[in-house]
Amino acid sequence: MRNEVRFSGFGGQGIILSAVILGRAAVMYDNKYAVQTQVYGPEARGGASMSAVIIDDTPILYPKVAVPDIYVIMSQEGFEKYGADAVNPAMMLVDSTLVHSRPACRCIEIPATKEAKISLGRDIVANIVMLGALVRSTHVVSETALEKAILDSVPKGTEDLNIRAMKKGIELAAGISP
Repeated sequence: MRNEVRFSGFGGQGIILSAVILGRAAVMYDNKYAVQTQVYGPEARGGASMSAVIIDDTPILYPKVAVPDIYVIMSQEGFEKYGADAVNPAMMLVDSTLVHSRPACRCIEIPATKEAKISLGRDIVANIVMLGALVRSTHVVSETALEKAILDSVPKGTEDLNIRAMKKGIELAAGISP
């Protein structure tokens, strides 16, 4: 099954890292194919940034996400630039702490930044909270694969914090998704 996932937020939120972790989980731990692309430049700190991942059971011949079926949006500007045109049957996870608009498609609100700050004491792991929620809501990769990919990708000494962030996202999404 093919999934095209678009991540967007502002520079510094770990948007590109999120896509890299998701692709790594698919390829290294779930025996799938994945391609990750990114857009950054003047957006590097503060402006809207975007990264995308295609995950498939078969080799991927074209690496560009054309019409995402899954969106993970972590800022209002990211929504306006990269998510406002989302329509059914797409699904969008939004960080309800920072995104105030809602799309025309199915929308799951995850207060990632708020929970990262309050529950974990570090808003910098909001992207990992969103990854946990994404995986719980869509099963695009397994939770086990995501955990292993996070452990491969985060700075040494932050593993426990990041795994707690992933589990917080899973918990938040479990209260919402079927």
